[in-house]
Amino acid sequence: MRVRAWACTAVLPLALALSGCGPLPGYPRAGPPIPPDQILDFQTLYKTNCQACHGVNGANGPAMDLANPEYEALVDDATLRKIISNGMPGTQMPAWAQSAGGMLTDRQIDAIVAGMRKQWAKPNAFAGTTPPPLAQNQAGDVHRGQQAYQERCAMCHQGPARQQITSPVYLSLVSDEALRSIMIAGRPDIGQPDWRLEPVPGNWGPAVKDSSSLQPLSDQNVTDIVTYLHSLRNPAAVSAAPIQPRR
Repeated sequence: MRVRAWACTAVLPLALALSGCGPLPGYPRAGPPIPPDQILDFQTLYKTNCQACHGVNGANGPAMDLANPEYEALVDDATLRKIISNGMPGTQMPAWAQSAGGMLTDRQIDAIVAGMRKQWAKPNAFAGTTPPPLAQNQAGDVHRGQQAYQERCAMCHQGPARQQITSPVYLSLVSDEALRSIMIAGRPDIGQPDWRLEPVPGNWGPAVKDSSSLQPLSDQNVTDIVTYLHSLRNPAAVSAAPIQPRR
């Protein structure tokens, strides 16, 4: 019996050696691995490259709530490709396109954009209303922006439990473009209302129970508030440039 057991243990390594790296009997043969730059599956690309900042399923991350249907309706495909490809100056959003020093091909970036639309875009996201445009098209005024901020925003951004968006530390991590996007589309994942300033169920919402007296933010309001917040930014801490009005 001992001789037979020894013989079996000796033959098994030899059989494995002769079989090379092939699959064991009863197991399917695996195909060749897919090169990283050939992966086009949205879930794989998102989890590997986007999830750390934008959160699982596009929400509850430190960066923009991509699963917000209003944001998906606000930004067009060309802008999404530009942001993913070249990054967003003044934020932690890096450039992902190989042409800009990143790791993703143009086809992979197209797959991410298409996947975002399929997963999170919804028809009539604004329920028939018209939001301010994503792109700034007029000049802003710091003093008007400060007044608008105090009247429309400060009530929800006061106290230690609230996001101190006037803090130079916070403003060093977010660009004017990102501020404008959040003000218009909101962040429902954290209870941040959109430009209509209507209460949103979430982790924290408006500090007042009755917001019916608050009028929606106009295009000029958004521009002025962004201009005011930009004036509070420490230029030594961030290189974000203000949005230039279109001519």
